[in-house]
Amino acid sequence: MVVEPWEELGNLLGMRTWGVAGPCWGTLEMQKWGSRRTRLVARFFLLPLGLFSSSLCGPALDSVFARTLCPLNVLLIIVDDLRPSLGCYGDKAIRSPNIDQLASRSLLFQNAFAQQAVCAPSRVSFLTGRRPDTTRLYDFNSYWRVHAGNFSTIPQYFKENGYVTMSVGKVFHPGISSNYSDDSPYSWSFPPYHPSSEKYENTKTCRGPDGQLHANLLCPVDVADVPEGTLPDKQSTEQAIRLLEKMKTSASPFFLAVGYHKPHIPFRYPKEFQKLYPLENITLAPDPQVPAGLPPVAYNPWMDIRQREDVQALNLSVPYGPIPVDFQRKIRQSYFASISYLDTQVGHLLSALDDLQLTNSTIIAFASDHGWALGEHGEWAKYSNFDVATRVPLMFYVPGRTAPLPEAGEELFPYIDPFDSVLESMEPGRRVMDLVELLSLSPTLAGLAGLHVPPRCPVPSFHVHLCREGQNLGKHFQLQDLGEDLHLRGNPRESIAYSQYPRPADYPQWNSDKPSLKDIKVMGYSIRTIDYRYTVWVGFDPREFLANFSDVHAGELYFVDSDPLQDHNMYNDSQGRDLLQSLMP
Repeated sequence: MVVEPWEELGNLLGMRTWGVAGPCWGTLEMQKWGSRRTRLVARFFLLPLGLFSSSLCGPALDSVFARTLCPLNVLLIIVDDLRPSLGCYGDKAIRSPNIDQLASRSLLFQNAFAQQAVCAPSRVSFLTGRRPDTTRLYDFNSYWRVHAGNFSTIPQYFKENGYVTMSVGKVFHPGISSNYSDDSPYSWSFPPYHPSSEKYENTKTCRGPDGQLHANLLCPVDVADVPEGTLPDKQSTEQAIRLLEKMKTSASPFFLAVGYHKPHIPFRYPKEFQKLYPLENITLAPDPQVPAGLPPVAYNPWMDIRQREDVQALNLSVPYGPIPVDFQRKIRQSYFASISYLDTQVGHLLSALDDLQLTNSTIIAFASDHGWALGEHGEWAKYSNFDVATRVPLMFYVPGRTAPLPEAGEELFPYIDPFDSVLESMEPGRRVMDLVELLSLSPTLAGLAGLHVPPRCPVPSFHVHLCREGQNLGKHFQLQDLGEDLHLRGNPRESIAYSQYPRPADYPQWNSDKPSLKDIKVMGYSIRTIDYRYTVWVGFDPREFLANFSDVHAGELYFVDSDPLQDHNMYNDSQGRDLLQSLMP
């Protein structure tokens, strides 16, 4: 089932808009590098004169005309398992000064949601702009081009429009789901880079209290003592900076995707970051108990957590056995410490962008593939439809639009050390409160870069190479361009986010978190609005990829205003029945 949640945005072509440096002559059509009119201008007027080159589009040229014609670069930062536990999202206990600084120059989406809370399905979804029911990827074991359709990806689209596309770290999920090649050569101009130290992530490199090495969940390390003396995210940052240095003098625009591993488990990070989060200051989840009204099919038994040696030693009962309180605090401490470690890597990367004078010509998008439960509802990890598993950070920096262009010698993103005793509080540049989907990343980046936004997908769309199922979020940047307050504009009640999660059975079992396609018997389809989260668990045929909405196994309904943590299921309550009746056609 392909769900079409929102109406098509109005066509933006021909509207008066603002260029990257302020009021810009002409219309949005003239700013689109991919438009026929702009290509003709370059071909017949600039190229014969030898003017259209890297020097024309370099930082030295300050004319409105050049900045209108020159395509913007794209830096896409994708983080693994990061929920919005960041200072810029209101979590003041977290030290994330570099990401907060990016947010202060960006348009930040306060309520962004992933379409499935597990790595491979989510990444394939937002990189193709299609829902899991279209990619037919709910697990890790198929390649969409073979099993669903030859769908284009966002880096592929940029590549076909003259961009040099590059992948560093975990962008696509490795393995079968990206054809063991990160979707090369379709998506990338060069073979993707993976850190050499990545292979040690799940090995016995964690020194325990017994002095021995273990494959633990909690794994703070002395970097000098680990194999190769480095960590994957540090290597990814270094490689990304090397690529930026090469692209600075390139005549072609670039699309660089950088995928960071942390805070994905195991929590393997430099041990000094623990000092930022003393255990005595770590609080527990506000709702650590399994809700009484939670249907068993909805529960995530966090089996991957249980497989780690330090968790196995706790001898927890399956599936609901709670983790001891002191170990809960250690998990939360290490998750937060991993975020601060991640923040330093983002900080070094953005500082390099400044040093190379690329901040005035590069869009920066920052997102996570899904969230991560930290004890809420008695759950850990992702693998559910709750907000803690599906809500993600999402922000876009666009030069001259979300922040003024830097003056000569000015740094927009100077590196900030999270260990500084006093950190300046930074608020996001602008917040959008509307609910949006991670699926919208692809069409939004295309529009911001001046490319033609792919059309809406027909239903079905398995035969269509290039289309989108997500909304183009460009309207929010138009409002910003006009100087209007995004807090006050738009009707959040008109926005909806969809997500889904498969289960092999109605009760938690060993493969409930990550069932293979052949084992899926139930699919939980979830609708999130500003007022409620409604989830229905229905029968699913994995051979035909069909959901049977007349075969309802369970339901959930949470009213967000009165129950923001989603602990009180009102599905069978009279108030819930009234709402569900009102939703019927």
